[in-house]
Amino acid sequence: MSDILDKRDRADQFRQRLQRAMQDKSMSQSALARYTGTDRSTISQALSDSGARLPGAHVVAACAQALGVSADWLLGLSDRPESAAALTAAALSLTHAPRALIDERIFGWHQEAAGYKIRHVPAGLPDMLKTNAMLEWEFRPHLGRTTAQAINASRDRLNWMRTAQSDYEIALPIYELHSFAAGTGYYTDLPAQTRHDQLDQLLDLSRHLYPRLRLYLFDQRALYSAPITVFGPLLAVLYTGGHYMAFRDRERIETLSLHFDDLVRQAAHTARDMPAHFESLRKLIN
Repeated sequence: MSDILDKRDRADQFRQRLQRAMQDKSMSQSALARYTGTDRSTISQALSDSGARLPGAHVVAACAQALGVSADWLLGLSDRPESAAALTAAALSLTHAPRALIDERIFGWHQEAAGYKIRHVPAGLPDMLKTNAMLEWEFRPHLGRTTAQAINASRDRLNWMRTAQSDYEIALPIYELHSFAAGTGYYTDLPAQTRHDQLDQLLDLSRHLYPRLRLYLFDQRALYSAPITVFGPLLAVLYTGGHYMAFRDRERIETLSLHFDDLVRQAAHTARDMPAHFESLRKLIN
């Protein structure tokens, strides 16, 4: 008897959801019949039959496609009415990443996640911790004469991010800071005074913003990480260099959060070590 009741409940739910989807789309029975290539009597029966009988799979699928909902939702197998394609599009987005200090997209994500813990593996040194001289050296080739204007406009946003009641955990590979201090690789042309002042700022911030700001250094020979940012439970963003890949589904956010946990767990230098480590890096500046 319980199986029969379950089937009747499911059939009743199907009728209710089909009616709701039609109302949302302002679609009549005749219009739905035309879209699905079925007789109007088939649609009428699907809406009025009080028994446990459901339409055939091809009719359910055609109705779902015509109404822009998922067949699983119509059949009571899902609580999300969106189609699989819509759910996938919402869970993953790919957007252009301009070469800028901080673009509208990044700032919007930080505003959305205000108050949540933000976990970040930057592509280099984190922009929000850089001096003006460092920003100008790094971005002048891309911004030209507008560099000063861009820095002034971005500084307010960077300061907002630092005071937005979000805890920040930032993980960097050891070689990044070593290369920066020594002026090698990417930082070959960076003047010694700029490197010295930047280290002073990193030292000052690591002391005064702790524990809301926590820096970690990991050994990239043991662990690798692409540039990522996890905005609390809301989304995780992977930076490819030219684009941002933003994930909003819980499974991928948790996967990237666990990856960040590994970076912190196996860090060669923890947040408490950083002031002393910054002091030691001064010796590399020539």
